[in-house]
Amino acid sequence: MMHPKQEKTLVLVKPDGVKRGLVGEVISRIEKRGLKIVGLEMFQASPQQVDGHYPKDEKWIRRLGEKTLKNYQSYGFDAKKELGSEDPMEIGKLVRSWLINYMTSGPMVKIAVEGIHAISMVRKIVGSSMPSEAEMGTIRGDFSVDDATAANRDKRAIHNLVHASENEEEAEHELNFWFSAEDVFDYKRAEEDVMF
Repeated sequence: MMHPKQEKTLVLVKPDGVKRGLVGEVISRIEKRGLKIVGLEMFQASPQQVDGHYPKDEKWIRRLGEKTLKNYQSYGFDAKKELGSEDPMEIGKLVRSWLINYMTSGPMVKIAVEGIHAISMVRKIVGSSMPSEAEMGTIRGDFSVDDATAANRDKRAIHNLVHASENEEEAEHELNFWFSAEDVFDYKRAEEDVMF
């Protein structure tokens, strides 16, 4: 069994985060938390790469559609009129295509992060995937105001600056997808003996 200090996760600074000059801020917040950057690279993703990054299973796509429908209902908008359907699968596929367009709209930075509870710690640092609901002090809460309602009505993905793996299974898939073994490094930070 792996030591908790060895837990790894993936962070992607999305095109809007790169274009807004927030790469250093993202890295700084991760490192200040005591987590280690063990892999780092700027790159331009192809549609095929982003397609491989996001799940294709029906459950995940349906969840995207259901979240979109819920958002439409809570604000009194007509999903059928605006999106042409009320079927969660159809809407989920549409939203997934918006994600692919968004993630290929400019360069991104991929970051492999390691440390105690790296997955949950990074999720706390980045904040809610819905920037308008993200707490102040998080990356999304401090630097983005986008919202699903605006994004859906504009027929685009939510501009939320960063991606962070949600769980161990997702982190493992995404790290293996975006990094080769020789691009992830093992080293000891100077303060590790003091911190833990």
